Amino acid sequence: MGPCLRQQAKRVRHLCSGILRGANKIPESQRTMQVGRFQVMAVLQAARAHILGLPLASAHSWGLNRAIFHAAAKRGFRGRETGAAGAAVDHGPRGRTSTSFEEYHLGNELAYRDKTSSKNKPMFMIGGVRQTEEDFKRQIERRFRGGSFRDAWEEALDYLQHFERTTLESQSAFFSDVYRPKRDEFAKRWSEMGDAEAPTVLPAGASRLPSRGVLRR
Repeated sequence: MGPCLRQQAKRVRHLCSGILRGANKIPESQRTMQVGRFQVMAVLQAARAHILGLPLASAHSWGLNRAIFHAAAKRGFRGRETGAAGAAVDHGPRGRTSTSFEEYHLGNELAYRDKTSSKNKPMFMIGGVRQTEEDFKRQIERRFRGGSFRDAWEEALDYLQHFERTTLESQSAFFSDVYRPKRDEFAKRWSEMGDAEAPTVLPAGASRLPSRGVLRR
């Protein structure tokens, strides 16, 4: 690995560590809120991945991974920088290099799968760090009071069921049509939920489907 790539990888790892530290801090303007946009993005991304077929542990890994990615993108890092350049690169025979990751697509969205994880139960990585089930619990679930994460998770699944599959498979449509319109509403209510069950939020103009487990195609 050349010195420029090593330096870039170091910057990405430092950035990701800073994002995760920041995710546990509450901005002055949101002192009454336990759940912020970072957690909302992670939960909705995890629910999206689960609906699109990933097992729960993989969906949680995807959710945290994508939340970190979007936080990094807001700070000016591009996709290839936060993905490939930040992953581990090992020197092989005759100067060849091998990576600890490979590309993975969920719909049209690109992320990086840890090669040591099963293809049937992929785990994702960014900045050379793998996002695990325990990471999701520590960075996301523990920000919810009492047992309210379970209610928020069910609400997220219910909310996403009302979108076309093509919307969930699109990186840009998911951000603009699914996440952005409700991010602050979810953050506020999920911070206030406690152990109470929250009402279902539907996208504008949507009607409830007859059964929650059916995704329109």
